[in-house]
Amino acid sequence: MLKEQGMKEAPPRRPAAVLMLQGTASDVGKSLVTAAIGRIMTRDGYRAAPFKSQNMALNSYVTADGKEIGRAQGMQADAFGITATTDMNPILLKPSGDMSAQIVVHGVPHTALSAREYREEFLPEAKETVLAALDRLRAEYDTVLIEGAGSPAEINLKSRDIVNMNLAGWADAPVLLVADIDRGGVFAFLVGTLELLEPHERARVKGFIINKFRGDLSLLQPGLDWLEERTGIPVLGVLPYLPQLRIEAEDSVVLDSLSGKRDQDEDKDLDIAVIRYPRISNFTDFDPLEAEPDTAVRYVSTAAELGTPDAVILPGTKNTAADLAFLREQGFPEAIAQALARGTQQLVGICGGYQMLGTELLDPDGVESSGPAESAGLGYLPLSTTFLPQKTTVRAQGVLADGHPLRLGGTSGTGVAGGQAGQRQVGGYEIHMGATVNREPAALRSLFLLEEPEGGSRPEGWGTPDGSVWGTYLHGVFHNDSLRRAWLDGLRQGKGLAPLSASFSAAALREREFDRLADAVSANLNMGAVYEIMGLPRKES
Repeated sequence: MLKEQGMKEAPPRRPAAVLMLQGTASDVGKSLVTAAIGRIMTRDGYRAAPFKSQNMALNSYVTADGKEIGRAQGMQADAFGITATTDMNPILLKPSGDMSAQIVVHGVPHTALSAREYREEFLPEAKETVLAALDRLRAEYDTVLIEGAGSPAEINLKSRDIVNMNLAGWADAPVLLVADIDRGGVFAFLVGTLELLEPHERARVKGFIINKFRGDLSLLQPGLDWLEERTGIPVLGVLPYLPQLRIEAEDSVVLDSLSGKRDQDEDKDLDIAVIRYPRISNFTDFDPLEAEPDTAVRYVSTAAELGTPDAVILPGTKNTAADLAFLREQGFPEAIAQALARGTQQLVGICGGYQMLGTELLDPDGVESSGPAESAGLGYLPLSTTFLPQKTTVRAQGVLADGHPLRLGGTSGTGVAGGQAGQRQVGGYEIHMGATVNREPAALRSLFLLEEPEGGSRPEGWGTPDGSVWGTYLHGVFHNDSLRRAWLDGLRQGKGLAPLSASFSAAALREREFDRLADAVSANLNMGAVYEIMGLPRKES
């Protein structure tokens, strides 16, 4: 019909250009470098998308359609100004033990496997899932930035690799190799990685990026010259170390820098202690608290570190029963009780921590255990949690419930415990495999009323009437600016301190940090060479 009317058919759309960011090791900054390059490409007029075929993380992200992916790809999609989908991270591994993990495929729990079972039974079938997701992204966007995992030189893993050099070959993607100079040995990392690659893999590496540099670049230049002469591969950029970059991290290794003892930020008025158990998840819930001018957030792994903070928070966990056992082994129940007796104002539980605050944890189907099991909770709230095979993953929004128990201070919004809700908005997301029931409704007050998809609302979260103990399944609760500041002001007023005015928007701060990161990378990375490697012209926005 088009030809009969003298119209030309549109040429088929070319698949998106691809670029792969691999690293010499874990935590060298691949995720942030990927986010920065994608942000730059977006500002240059390209529609960019992130992709990581297989991610291992306990810090996850809920997509708009209620699916679960790695937080890094959700963060990158946000940085690129697009809506995250499961195609951006089709396979997510959530460790549940030292040698086992829950396998999440396209945002839905698929099975639980040991490391050997995953390698021998699942990986041979994973290629089709990975490439189908990548093909869909390449059909929709102009560029796709592929992030590797760990190192491409893990000799014992290469034969069934689906996330590094094998994937680069399937996608015919050029590779930039990222190394972290801050950890030392950067030249050994880069040259050693190349030496362990096969010749055809080495040929894919088109440039080096040295990350987290602090100091005089002229002193590094002789080493850069040697590296380029030794390998024949150009150094495309030396990226500066950016202190206090407020973009959420994916790996809990970043918590190592946050001392368990209050030997820093001593001038801050408020002290918030977050218990760091082995399987801590979604610790980015507390990033906005760290950004508040009057608040020190520290992560404690031993009972001796706890002290008497203003609030103790039990965060999310991939295995509630196992991390509850860890708390008992470390003596945390006694330390928490002593802190409350000495003056700690509140005990708060988020997701798995909320489950721990109850009286019992029931696992009839062996969801978190090797078989049917049950254990006692900490007993602060009369709640019973039953673990279910089906995972709840949903974005949620609503308002504070009338008569909520939250102690909110400040001059605007609600007052102290039991004050009028004032229809203060709240939003976040839920990721959990348990259903929690209040066994004594008259003893507790609900925190929130969350909207239901079919209409109406449901109560969520419970707390004691005096607001001293409360818990919720709602991740991201502290990303709600008004609620966060009012909660902190409630703690301030409990210490006889005046409230503070709201100082920042968490969402706006995040956008500024995306631009800060992109500006720093743009000034220190040869983006013209990056576009040339991808076969693209550099657009000007």
